[in-house]
Amino acid sequence: MIALPTAKTPAYAQWLTALKTRFRQVQLKAAVAVNTELLQFYWALGADIAARQAQAQWGSGFLAQLSQDLMREFPEVKGFSRRNLELVRRWYLYWSADAAIAKQAVSQLAAIPWGHNLAIVRMCPNPAQALFYVQQTRQHGWSRAVLTHQIESGLWQRQGQALNNFAQTLPAPQSDLAAQLLKDPYVFDFLSLTPEHTERELEAALTEYALSDIHKPLGLASYELSHTLPEALRDQLPSIEQLEAEFDER
Repeated sequence: MIALPTAKTPAYAQWLTALKTRFRQVQLKAAVAVNTELLQFYWALGADIAARQAQAQWGSGFLAQLSQDLMREFPEVKGFSRRNLELVRRWYLYWSADAAIAKQAVSQLAAIPWGHNLAIVRMCPNPAQALFYVQQTRQHGWSRAVLTHQIESGLWQRQGQALNNFAQTLPAPQSDLAAQLLKDPYVFDFLSLTPEHTERELEAALTEYALSDIHKPLGLASYELSHTLPEALRDQLPSIEQLEAEFDER
């Protein structure tokens, strides 16, 4: 009789560990890809809004109208709220004010979550300082809480205000940044996944995306997502409304 391998069988255990590591890397690759698509869309949207407001002299009421029209078509996407559209516009104008830095920054901005981007723009007085914190976040895998602390403690001033150029790499799978990319409410929102969908289902959809052609358009609508997000996980995921309220308060 042939014995089945177990987690204690050396060769099987080694292979199982490698599979787990590979799967986490694939999940993270997919999450980064989705986040990149979202941030690139926001960049183009911010440019469009700024250009149309300048050319047509549309007032602030334009964003409310745009929000209504977009949310009528995509009612489940809270990222089209008037408040978030205003944040997208400000984010674009903040970075585009310095063309040299903006050209360098765009690809790096898309590598960190939207909430991190908003915190950096809100707390940093100039793009040079902001880009430093974007790079540090990517290099060290900071959560948004750690990022905020580092800005408040003046890391930019202590480290000599040096900007580093380093290759585009994925954050470490076990880092706080990786965890927040996998659970970012804006990623759920962008994929039209509500809090009623489980983390497991999101992981399945992201993994399918990563294992297929990474450059193809997102096609996750075919997944039938029906289960309920565990209460413990739901408590760990701030809503988009909570994030926007936080930026309003500070």
